[in-house]
Amino acid sequence: MSRPKSACWAEGDVMQYVSTRGGIAPVGFIQAVLMGLADDGGLLVPEQLPQLSASTLEHWRGLSYQELTLELFSLFAGDELPRADLHAIIDASYATFTHPEVTPLHRLQDDLYLLELFHGPTFAFKDVALQLLGNLYAHISQQTGAVIHILGATSGDTGASAIAGVRGKPGVRICILYPQGRVSEVQQLQMTTIHDDNVLNLAIEGTFDDAQRIIKELFGDAAFKEHYHLRAINSINIARILAQITYYFYAYFRVTEQQPGVKISFSVPTGNFGDIFAGYLAKRMGLPVERLILATNENDILVRFVQEGEYQPAAFRSTHSPSMDIQVASNFERYLYYLYGEDAAKVRGLMDDFKAQGFLKVPDADLAQVQTDFAAQSVSNQACLNTIVQTYRDSGYLLDPHTACGVAAATGTLEGVTVALATAHPAKFNEAIALGGLEQNFPPQISALFGLPQRQQVTQASSEAVRQQLVTFFGPSTPADDALPDDRTDQTVPVG
Repeated sequence: MSRPKSACWAEGDVMQYVSTRGGIAPVGFIQAVLMGLADDGGLLVPEQLPQLSASTLEHWRGLSYQELTLELFSLFAGDELPRADLHAIIDASYATFTHPEVTPLHRLQDDLYLLELFHGPTFAFKDVALQLLGNLYAHISQQTGAVIHILGATSGDTGASAIAGVRGKPGVRICILYPQGRVSEVQQLQMTTIHDDNVLNLAIEGTFDDAQRIIKELFGDAAFKEHYHLRAINSINIARILAQITYYFYAYFRVTEQQPGVKISFSVPTGNFGDIFAGYLAKRMGLPVERLILATNENDILVRFVQEGEYQPAAFRSTHSPSMDIQVASNFERYLYYLYGEDAAKVRGLMDDFKAQGFLKVPDADLAQVQTDFAAQSVSNQACLNTIVQTYRDSGYLLDPHTACGVAAATGTLEGVTVALATAHPAKFNEAIALGGLEQNFPPQISALFGLPQRQQVTQASSEAVRQQLVTFFGPSTPADDALPDDRTDQTVPVG
């Protein structure tokens, strides 16, 4: 493997973004946010990663969540987003959270903390990034006078959070795809009870993996993407990942205030690899993380990759943690880019092989590095329910089924302290809670959803069927669209 280029970054450098497949010229921050999926089919990553010194980390220790986000996000936005504007976007984004710390810590056991990421408007960790991204899109629209057309897919939480981030905002339209009958009741209600004219919910007759495939196919249609200036809200958008880096730093500072010098690991329930990839970037930037524990449900493609080195989808399984019912993880390609020393040609070859053959395998020498970067464990449906019930009996704390996977994967595995990411409020997944014989009181905001009229459209799981829906919803492009920064395919450069 080659020496990581990210080690060359220094304070004051201009941040640019490149594709994991190497087929576009470097772009700036705003263009990277607008491009979403790179025009060569790859994913955008920072050309260089900031390297943070111990003195910088110590200086940041006492910052509020908002202040810490400002410092970190400024490194990636650079001069393209004036600091005062970014400050205002961040303040507006986290003013919607119900806890003053935004992502508070709860000490569950002596060696286990929960990082509560569910205090946003839709009670899911996706709010942390999507409130910011929604306000960022609205800011860009206001500055350019152009309409932002957002297209996204959800396994349940992303859609509700994205809609909450942009509903009613002038200059922004959003369409969300989700698998019909495969999200929780509350997740569906949070999307379909929103009746703002700039929101379209499309329930597809398929799985979340079908929805992701459709998104990538439509973003891969350069003419269609350019005509509507399609923008990504899924974690293929690099801004999503960058916004999530903050809470790893924040948790580290809060834990080490209580236990100075303790070793800290993170257990992360993940399906699309975005949440744990943010932690991986934080570690590469200099955060002293001991281990990153990758926790999945029975859809365990990522665990099999970490343990065996083979990345291959298996039979889809419907579980009690539906937001992780994913077989093909969007952000996995970003990890491959760093695993192979930022060698875009190598990544392009691997992804071509995966597309052609349906699997990829890394040699043992590279697998050793993977297993240095991550530990991994899949959690069965029954183990998930058992963890919810046992944790409630032991501590009175009610876990949602996704967080339960993270707690189950973390329990008794490592030296020091483990922070498990609590990714959603249990009220969003009462079906699983009830199976454990437990009852809960819903927050008023969720109780109010039941009985409200719903608005959605059901469509086939094909890019052509969705395309027709989008043409009707978005309508003709407007002259104002030309005010947006150019992200057409003439930005591509030869590959090879």
